[in-house]
Amino acid sequence: MAWKISGSYFETCSCNVVCPCTASLSLGATLDRCRVVLVFNVKQGDVEGTDVSGLTVAAVADTPKVMTDGNWRLGVVIDGAATDEQAGKLGGVFSGALGGPMAALVPLVGENLGVERLPIEVSEEGLKHSIRIGDLVDFEIEDVVPFGVDTGQPARLVGVFHPAGSELTIARNTRSNINAFGISYEGKAGFSTPFAWSA
Repeated sequence: MAWKISGSYFETCSCNVVCPCTASLSLGATLDRCRVVLVFNVKQGDVEGTDVSGLTVAAVADTPKVMTDGNWRLGVVIDGAATDEQAGKLGGVFSGALGGPMAALVPLVGENLGVERLPIEVSEEGLKHSIRIGDLVDFEIEDVVPFGVDTGQPARLVGVFHPAGSELTIARNTRSNINAFGISYEGKAGFSTPFAWSA
């Protein structure tokens, strides 16, 4: 059966603003490794007949400097508010088992760090977006409005390959406390964008 989800996406990573790997996965990260949290806040969603609206999924990854080298270490957190059925359906989407954007990244994962069910809180206030995942992740990013832009519109990257979509709003970290699945780092760069997936 088909599935369709949409909502808002937030990311924080260890690279400096703007991280090179977003321009292309074949470019090296700022540091020796890239550490990143990807958060998908599903506002509307139906996966094979199961309503998954209002739930959030996060992935925590540790990758080599050049992401296309593979051997990613990846852990996933599914919203603790999800029922077992909802969690199973979301797991299918975010593991790539049901196709869609995440399926393209599966060959790059070398070590699966597991799946946890934890409370995930998302707050969106104008240019600021904050995420709390149990006691493991607490970060806030702020969309970057370029100097001299009178409209107040934040800067965007367009035409990129990214699971959330080909257009991303550039953000920077204003708060970062991340220690999940044995992956700990200080977030510096970030992105936000609406996303819409289907398969």
